[in-house]
Amino acid sequence: MTHGVPEEGKRVVSGESVVEDAPVESSLRPQRLDAFVGQTKVKEQLGIAIAAARKRGEPLDHTLLHGPPGLGKTTLAHIVASELGVGIKVTSGPAIERPGDLAATLTNLEEGQVVFIDEIHRLSRLVEEKLYPAMEDFFFDIFLGKGPGARGLRLNLPPFTLVGATTRYSLLSPPLRDRFGIACHLDFYDEDAIRLILRRSAAIMGVPADDAGLEHVARRSRGTPRVANRLLRRLRDFTEVVADGTISEEVAVEGLGRLEIDSLGLDEVDRKILHTIVEKFDGGPVGLDTIAASVSEDADTITDVYEPYLLQLGFLDRTPRGRVASRMAYAHLGIPYDRKASQQPGLWEG
Repeated sequence: MTHGVPEEGKRVVSGESVVEDAPVESSLRPQRLDAFVGQTKVKEQLGIAIAAARKRGEPLDHTLLHGPPGLGKTTLAHIVASELGVGIKVTSGPAIERPGDLAATLTNLEEGQVVFIDEIHRLSRLVEEKLYPAMEDFFFDIFLGKGPGARGLRLNLPPFTLVGATTRYSLLSPPLRDRFGIACHLDFYDEDAIRLILRRSAAIMGVPADDAGLEHVARRSRGTPRVANRLLRRLRDFTEVVADGTISEEVAVEGLGRLEIDSLGLDEVDRKILHTIVEKFDGGPVGLDTIAASVSEDADTITDVYEPYLLQLGFLDRTPRGRVASRMAYAHLGIPYDRKASQQPGLWEG
């Protein structure tokens, strides 16, 4: 699949950026809802809503997709447009800096069209307030001129569907959240779903791979289709140059080992975060900003990209005073668990 191009930032594995592989990512996206693997509840909810909207001849309710990066939010937005038989206009929160940018996006729509705003939590408050009447009543107010001579102009918009995507659901203001009629949370995929995605991607890419090899890749893919497809591409390179051209279990083990992806899919940065908490701060609690400074990563990147999977594994706990490494994290790192040390007062959450 991919289930999407990067929603936020650049997820790096062994020094490689997501953006580098964006054209391949796009070619792996399923185009229809029934071809989208996993996320059963989300697909069911969207399928019913889309069928009902088509039956009534109305635009689909505004839809919010939220969850960790790489799980399929961008892909689902394109699938929604495809299933409705309408076009899609793609933009992002950071790209809409001023109300004029929003007006340029909304005033050129066709009736029923889908507008996809990625990273919607990054809209400014001024732009967000302009979006409310557009979502509810399909009009947009602009002001011409400045000072006492300024006058207002109301632009009527064709009915449209806004699909918003965010990795930071908690940062959306309540008024904006309330204007979405459909809200879908995407969660990490299980290994069976990832294996199906890898099998489909390998066929599209023309990469010979056996079941054992794909199963091994699935185990190290962090439950994330985007990561799975990235690892598959790197193994394709590895097997073409070093091995016999087929991704077998042996090739997967050696290739992923060279990428420093461990048995649970943790990369160098994941392990650096855990080692920092365990070794520098006695297991925590320690504040997020302190961790970010210690590993030379942005705090938002840690929150959006690395933490969700570490929390899913049970390696980290969030407490009011900061992050704490669990007993399982110690075991994975091969470090003896010192309960007393791990309970020492740590730095306050930053």
